[in-house]
Amino acid sequence: MAIRRPLKNVRNGPVPGGIAHKKEPPMATQRKRIGVVIPKYGTVGGAEGFVAELTERLALNPDWEIHVFANQWVRRSDNVTFHRVSVIPFPRFFVTPSFALYAAKEMESQGIDLIHTHDRIFAADLFTMHGTPHSYWVYGVREKPFMSLFDRATAWVERKLVTGGRCSRFFAVSELTRKLYIEEYGLDPGMVEVHHPGVDLGMYEGLDREECRREVRQHLQIGIKEPVILFVSMNFEVKGLDRIMAGLSEIKLRRPTEPFRLLVVGRGNERKYRGIAQRLGIDDRVLFTGPVPREELAKVYLASDVYAMLSMFDTFGMVVLEAMAAGLPVAVSGTVGARDIVVPGENGYVIEDPQRPAEVATILSALLNPRERERMGEAARRTATEHTWEKAAGRVEEHYRRLLYPR
Repeated sequence: MAIRRPLKNVRNGPVPGGIAHKKEPPMATQRKRIGVVIPKYGTVGGAEGFVAELTERLALNPDWEIHVFANQWVRRSDNVTFHRVSVIPFPRFFVTPSFALYAAKEMESQGIDLIHTHDRIFAADLFTMHGTPHSYWVYGVREKPFMSLFDRATAWVERKLVTGGRCSRFFAVSELTRKLYIEEYGLDPGMVEVHHPGVDLGMYEGLDREECRREVRQHLQIGIKEPVILFVSMNFEVKGLDRIMAGLSEIKLRRPTEPFRLLVVGRGNERKYRGIAQRLGIDDRVLFTGPVPREELAKVYLASDVYAMLSMFDTFGMVVLEAMAAGLPVAVSGTVGARDIVVPGENGYVIEDPQRPAEVATILSALLNPRERERMGEAARRTATEHTWEKAAGRVEEHYRRLLYPR
C-alpha cells in the first residue's frame, strides 16, 4: 500500500535528517495539549484557511499547547507543533479511514488532552463541521445516483464521529450546515452551535480607499465613478458567475445606459464565460483579471462597490465577510451559508431564486444606487467587525476551558 507523499512547497512532517517535533512525557505543570485535526492546514481552500486562521490565534493563549495533526501544511508561525499523519491514497476508499486511524495513533502517542477535529476521524471532543453530511453532498449537491466505495467509507467514518458519543459539542459554520447535520443524524439541537468564520481586518490596514480606487481602476481602465460589481472565486461555475451575468444582462435590457462593470477575479473557464457574456450582450461590461495575490486583492475589494456571489451551494463563503470588511454591500444566493450575517436591505440582500434573472436584476439595481450602496456599505463594515478571528477564537476557547477545567 502506498503512502501519500508531500506536495511541493508544502511543509510536512519528519524528513530525513530532521526532527519535526519532540516526544516528551507530559509533566505535572505542563500546559494542556490541544490536538487540532485537519488533512491540509493553511493550504488553498476555505476549510484549510479557516483552520489556520483560527488555530494560530488559539495558539497565542499560554494556557495550552496547540498540536496540529495533518498530512500537509504550510507553517505560519512557531506557535504550533505539527505532526504528520500518513494517508493511504490507493485504493481511494482507504483515504478517509487511513487518515482517521493514523491520526488516532499519533494523538495517543502525544498524550493529547482534548481533540478538536475539523474533518472526519473516528472520535473527538469537538467537531467543527465545515461541509455537509457526506450523504447529502453525494445525493443532494452532486446529485449522484449512488455512493462509490470512497463515499461509503467516508460516510462510515463520519457516522462513527458524529454518533460515537464522545463529542460534547458540534460547531457548524452556518445555520445551513447545522440544520443538515441535525436532520441527517438526529442530533440534539442544543449540542450543535453555529460558529461562523472570522475575517482578518488587518488585510486592509494601511490602505486608503480612494488611493486604491484610483490605482486599481486606472490599471483596469475603469472609470472612477463607474459602479463595479465584484466577483471573486476559483470556481466560476459553482459560485454562480453565469447567474450574475444573466441578471446584469437584464439590467442592460431595462436601462441600456445604466453604467456598471462586472469585475471577475480568480481562476475558471474564462473562455466559456467570455462567450456567455457575449451572448448576453454584456461582454463590453465584463473584465477578467485572473488570480490576484492576496495583498493585491485587498486593494481590489476597496476599489469595488458591490460584491456578488450566487453560488449553487456554499456552506459559508468566507469571501463574503472579506467584502463586507472592505465596506461592500453584498448579494448572495439563498443557498450560501453567509446569508446568516446578511440583513436584507441593511448590509446587502439574499436572492432566494438566483436562476430568475429578473430577481437578480432587481436586487443588483438596488445596490447600484449610490446613496443606498453607501449606507449599506457602512452597515456591512460594522457587521464584519463583529466577526473577527479573535472573537471566533474566543468562543472556541470558552469550550476548551469548559472541557479541560470542569467545575
